Amino acid sequence: MYSKILLPVDLNEEASWTKALPTALALCKSFGASLHVVTVMPDYRMPLVGAYFPEDFASKAHEAVTKAQHEFIQQHVPEGVQVQSVIVDGSPWEAIVETAKKLEADLIVMASHNKRKFADYVLGPNAEHVVHHSRMSVMIVR
Repeated sequence: MYSKILLPVDLNEEASWTKALPTALALCKSFGASLHVVTVMPDYRMPLVGAYFPEDFASKAHEAVTKAQHEFIQQHVPEGVQVQSVIVDGSPWEAIVETAKKLEADLIVMASHNKRKFADYVLGPNAEHVVHHSRMSVMIVR
């Protein structure tokens, strides 16, 4: 049923993956699907934003996030699950939808929010936008 499952994660916010990751892994194992772990970084190259950071900040940030995501995958994704690390820039919901299109994902599995913390509040609207704008199935895990 599914061959490519996309899992957006915020490496700084455990709530973005603690429940969604086990669900995505179970689906990968059940269907023999590959897992595509996506982390969205702010677009530091935008003139308005970039003016406040050193010239090489975006590339250093990208390297650091890539390293952190590889460590995350090593720690949390068991061997036997085909996994791809994906780092993208931009608005979270737009980058998730666009990445899912580019990868031709069958399913997006992502966390919902519970309004306990500001980060959870922010995650909620992103999940809502992904559901409304995505052309593939989206599973929201609470």
